Amino acid sequence: MDRRRFLEGFRARLAEAVARSGMGKGVFAAAVGLDRSTLSQLLSPGGDRLPRLETLIAIGQAAPVSIDWLLGLSHQDSMGGDILVEEASIEHNAPSPADARLTAWHGEAVGYKIRYVPTTLPDLLKTPAVIRYEFAPSLSARPERELEATAARLALQRRPETDMEACSSRESVVGFARGEGIWRDLPGDRRAAALDHMADLVEELYPTFRWFLYDGRQRFSVPITLFGPQRAAIYLGGAYYVINATGHIRALAEHFDDLIRSAIVQPPEVPALLRGLKREVVG
Repeated sequence: MDRRRFLEGFRARLAEAVARSGMGKGVFAAAVGLDRSTLSQLLSPGGDRLPRLETLIAIGQAAPVSIDWLLGLSHQDSMGGDILVEEASIEHNAPSPADARLTAWHGEAVGYKIRYVPTTLPDLLKTPAVIRYEFAPSLSARPERELEATAARLALQRRPETDMEACSSRESVVGFARGEGIWRDLPGDRRAAALDHMADLVEELYPTFRWFLYDGRQRFSVPITLFGPQRAAIYLGGAYYVINATGHIRALAEHFDDLIRSAIVQPPEVPALLRGLKREVVG
């Protein structure tokens, strides 16, 4: 669909949303955080703009209608439980964030940008020693299965058409080097070897794999993977919350964008940081 037809469809649905709300244009504009002249511009046949995501969400809540319907991406115009049932689901029996389903979703998303906040470290960068240590205590996740999933993920990332961005807190990497938290019983020589391994892979895979580090004191994120526009998977620990609704995926992409904008270590700087952290390895 060309932009002109897309905007025509949006204006028609916005006008219908205003009518459904039962409010006058001035009241509706105030309800969604706009002034009346801005709403009039959005409704004008000569208009050539779309509102920001926050405004679309507010319009959806005021009418109420779904964002996908407003943008012409869905014929379903309602919000609430029915939409959530159709466009999100809980995937149970996920003992680890490197589940086979995640690998399959990666394969389906080849050609799209994959955006990823890991639970601990990016899975495709882990050494076998780190994987065996991390998953050995689990009663339901076998280290051998995790090794296979990691190898498959790395092979996929080495394909030229792949594109992935990962975001972690700098503190999570420093904590690994120092043997803090869950890493306290992983011997220092294995952590040192893992830092070298990660640095080598980050250099090899760049620029199709880019790892950003943000300040964990200023930002927070749950483990999440965005598979282009297809789906998002939030790891809940034992289950995935899988989202297919376009509007929700866009909102999560905005969250990821915020993490990248606030990154204090850029991808080209990560290998040097990892190798420098070897000096902090003890035990």
